[in-house]
Amino acid sequence: MTTPPGADDRPTVHVHTEPMPTADPHTVRGGPHQPMLLADEFFMLAHDDQTGRPRLHDSATNYGLAAALLAELGAAGRIHFNRGQLVVQDHRPPEDWLQHMVLARLIAEPQHTATRTWLAYLSATAHEQVATRLWQGGKVVPTQSRRLFRTTTIHVPTDINVAAWSWARLSQKLRRHEHLKPFDLALAGIARSVRLDQFILDGAPLSVSAHLRRLLEAAPPPMRDLLADLDTAIGSAVLSHRT
Repeated sequence: MTTPPGADDRPTVHVHTEPMPTADPHTVRGGPHQPMLLADEFFMLAHDDQTGRPRLHDSATNYGLAAALLAELGAAGRIHFNRGQLVVQDHRPPEDWLQHMVLARLIAEPQHTATRTWLAYLSATAHEQVATRLWQGGKVVPTQSRRLFRTTTIHVPTDINVAAWSWARLSQKLRRHEHLKPFDLALAGIARSVRLDQFILDGAPLSVSAHLRRLLEAAPPPMRDLLADLDTAIGSAVLSHRT
């Protein structure tokens, strides 16, 4: 499609999905020194590690989560990004239910190959789905929050050390000008696209931002392509809100 991503160009998907698996919400898998899935870590990064309140506008958070979900499948070798196009390479279902669901949607609509189209489509449901996966892993607890005449659901972290580990790790590595492994590079790249790098690098000298920029410029081409499409999608979403 040649039009910017939005409600009109989101693919219509007809996929039979199995019920989400249940898990003991009090059983925490992993810990602060064991990275979670990419979208889970980005969710934690995009929300306050104590209160669970968002650090970003909803649109930026949702697009970042959509990119992280696609990046999970890319890292698993299921899909590939090339010059704005998304190609499914491996139809085998992943073990993770959310990755399975996303891949099934991609397979069901092979006529839609624009990465920006899928970012727009997935952004509509990514927050709820990733929050559910985190709740199932025991990492957040949904809590009702009422402000003025509006009630919203805040997902409060169950362990501040787990919730803060993402930004603390990235901040430390970048301030030391360390090389980032692909997982952290993707997380940092998505964070930069949605302007979360300002939070991660708060108070750091300009050389640290320059270091991150150089790392991303040297990232593998598929990662650069995904991040470029994320930048464009977020820009289009911001413009649509202003008009």
